[in-house]
Amino acid sequence: MSETYQEFLRRKEQEGSESGFAPTWMPDELFDFQKVCVEWAIQKGRGALFEDCGLGKTAQQLVWAENVARHTGGKVLVLTPLAVSFQTVQEGAKFGVECVQRRDNLHSSDRVVVTNYERLHHFDPTDFDGVVCDESSILKNFDGSTRAAVTDFMRKIPYRLLCTATAAPNDYIELGTSSEALGYIGAQDVINRFFKKAKNTTSAHHERMSGVFALRPHATEAFWRWVCSWARAIRRPSDVGCEDGAFDLPALSANQHTVKASAPRDGYLFDVCAVGLQEQRADLRRTIGERCEKAAEIINGRTDPSIAWCNLNDEGDMMEAMIPGAVQVSGKDSDEKKEESFLGFAKGDIRVLVTKPSIGGFGLNFQHCAHQTYFPSHSYEQYYQCVRRSWRFGQTRPVTVDMITTDGQQDVLSNLQRKTNQAEDMFSELVAQMNNELSIQKKNEHTKGQVMPSWL
Repeated sequence: MSETYQEFLRRKEQEGSESGFAPTWMPDELFDFQKVCVEWAIQKGRGALFEDCGLGKTAQQLVWAENVARHTGGKVLVLTPLAVSFQTVQEGAKFGVECVQRRDNLHSSDRVVVTNYERLHHFDPTDFDGVVCDESSILKNFDGSTRAAVTDFMRKIPYRLLCTATAAPNDYIELGTSSEALGYIGAQDVINRFFKKAKNTTSAHHERMSGVFALRPHATEAFWRWVCSWARAIRRPSDVGCEDGAFDLPALSANQHTVKASAPRDGYLFDVCAVGLQEQRADLRRTIGERCEKAAEIINGRTDPSIAWCNLNDEGDMMEAMIPGAVQVSGKDSDEKKEESFLGFAKGDIRVLVTKPSIGGFGLNFQHCAHQTYFPSHSYEQYYQCVRRSWRFGQTRPVTVDMITTDGQQDVLSNLQRKTNQAEDMFSELVAQMNNELSIQKKNEHTKGQVMPSWL
């Protein structure tokens, strides 16, 4: 049955506060920069915090949720990646936020409710006055229907907060997903307003390339002003004018190990670089044994905690069998079993954790672990997030990542390095542009309509 035009308009309309309210509660346990960010987010009402790993986004989003619950007298839903909910509840207890984990049904006494993205369909948006998306960048990794469901769920909720360290790893256009979820410009409208088709890769590079689109030169300032209107990005406390203090990361060492296949590809006398995804995937399948043996050799030569990241089920099964005491967390495990294993690893009851980036790569805090083995893929975000489970603020030891690859995967490594450099450049520019925008606002207090946040 086709919908009426009025129903179409109601489905597309956005309800939400253009401004929030003054914080009613701010725990002393928060660092100064965290208070700055939380106060801005509460006053904004619908906003995003793009903060590096280990800066305490979980604590900030829970304080935000508590303020919304007190202000509205209603409930706030906190959406987290799979198996991260238990960690969020534990963090709430530290800061005096009464939050509960629910998988389906609400209780009348619930105020701050924590659940996984995958269980969103069990909840009704009319039951909530606020919603938090933890590690919100994973929205773009979901299929279109799931991403649309999250955006539609948030549409009528007045207070919204997005938190992630990888808002747009190497593609400015990805910011449109966040904007749309918050109820501002839609993702397609972002492209139409600020971007143009890239003529070629050379010119696009100089025009801030974003996939097949490039940011229009004359729209650059307007684009960053727009982003500044609904988001804040920081890599360290000094980005918002606070002292960095203990927020310094230890050294990170990424070692590359190239293993040889036991036999070359059919029709070849020796291994050559795999060309294209089909050949690269075939190369990975053909070298599962060699790569897993190398990972096991490295981990078995250590006595401290390690994480063994894998991409294929066969890789996970093989490493679990090769590494004494290793525990694998796989997709077939129940949510309860995943949480039990992650918690056991975090507490030190499990020395070696074997899992995929898509399962354990987002949101979990494993600062007790300073060693990982990693099978590279084309995904920069997965690599960044996996490494940051250990190499994050709060880590006290140098972190070592042993990257295990083959002769055929050189194009993969080159692409991953390119994306890494591009992402680092983009985030640096994002921070610089936002700070520049704030400076512009401070210097032009006479400008009509300028309202300064209290923390500035």
